[in-house]
Amino acid sequence: MKTSDRFSSNAESDVSLTAKPDAPNTAKYEYGVHLQTSHSFLRFPSPLTSSLCTDNNPAAFLVNQAVKCTRRINLEQCKEIETLSLAYYSSPKILRVPGSGTKVPITVQSITIQSLNKTLTLQEDTDVLRPLVLVEAGHDKICTNVILEVKYSLMYTDAGEIVKADVFVLLGAVSSAMVPFQQKFEIYFIQQNTKPVPLSGNPGYVVGLPLAAGFQPQKGSGIMQTTNRYGQLTLLRSTAEQDCLAIAGIRTPVLFGYNMQSGCKLRLTKAITCRLVAQKVESLLKGQGFPDYVAPFGNSQAQDVLDWVPVHFITQTSHMKDSCQLPVALAIEVKWTKYGSLLNPQAKIVNVTANLISSSFPETNSGNKGTILISTAVTFVDVSAPAEAGFRARPTINARLPFNFFFPFV
Repeated sequence: MKTSDRFSSNAESDVSLTAKPDAPNTAKYEYGVHLQTSHSFLRFPSPLTSSLCTDNNPAAFLVNQAVKCTRRINLEQCKEIETLSLAYYSSPKILRVPGSGTKVPITVQSITIQSLNKTLTLQEDTDVLRPLVLVEAGHDKICTNVILEVKYSLMYTDAGEIVKADVFVLLGAVSSAMVPFQQKFEIYFIQQNTKPVPLSGNPGYVVGLPLAAGFQPQKGSGIMQTTNRYGQLTLLRSTAEQDCLAIAGIRTPVLFGYNMQSGCKLRLTKAITCRLVAQKVESLLKGQGFPDYVAPFGNSQAQDVLDWVPVHFITQTSHMKDSCQLPVALAIEVKWTKYGSLLNPQAKIVNVTANLISSSFPETNSGNKGTILISTAVTFVDVSAPAEAGFRARPTINARLPFNFFFPFV
């Protein structure tokens, strides 16, 4: 073995210098670490100080994002602007782990083309990258194959390695009348060999998706939820027959942002007792397993119990004394607010109230039947405070100068 004057050729010494079993293994991505590429890092355009797109924003490991930003361009130079082309988002190769020589290419999974009249066409061949093309239509100029939406899907292992990268894009035509135009960018992470859990928003609720709700079986435990996310908070489902006994168990989910009302008819006879009907109707209104908590965000975790919004249950009865009270309606009010940046506000639920309304049990004549209307309703109320621009107070100079400071000019 060749040696220098300053190093020993002892075999034991060589082993002790190279083997470091106690050294931490840093060859993995950790939460929030920038995703490295062969040349730099994976860029994820986002609005920062304004609504304009900032292209040097890095994508971070396990940080799911969905943003919109505005792009101002000189349409005549669109072919020279790389952030408008598909190649800018599909050509980088992500390093499997930081500092690794193994690179994971980004595979284009789908290309959708949007025309000027908003018609969408799915391109079959995703291997052909469509370049930017500037065409003239009369006195107007149109740039085609411009990136309008980009959606990254990255698969990772529990060891912190990126093993697969996909991108789904929407290309469109932009005319001079459309400038400035809006672009959408999204990135999400999926763990290998696991099924992604569907969410109702990330983080804020998305209109039309079901509310996440559950109950706490015991103090100190997490929130328990049914596996059917469309059955966690429900209302009666109206049918053509409108028979309450016939639709027992048939429910419709409470969807964020949708005010709904449903009901049915309950036919009474002399033989039916108030207490029996009251129990049946209350079970009918609440459904099976009425929740105690509602998630503030669409992606709230069940273990973060303190963040969940408790359901305030109120019972209203009539003022008549010595009368059996029969529940006739359940009214749910959901208060929500816009949370976060003005550029990308997120819907957050801040209060949920369930009001069970009861009335006196009606008397039925012998041999006659009475009918009671049973109803459920949900109302969403926006309680967002108006946004106010915040400005720092102007600085004031609180200093005394000598009386002859400006001598001999004054």
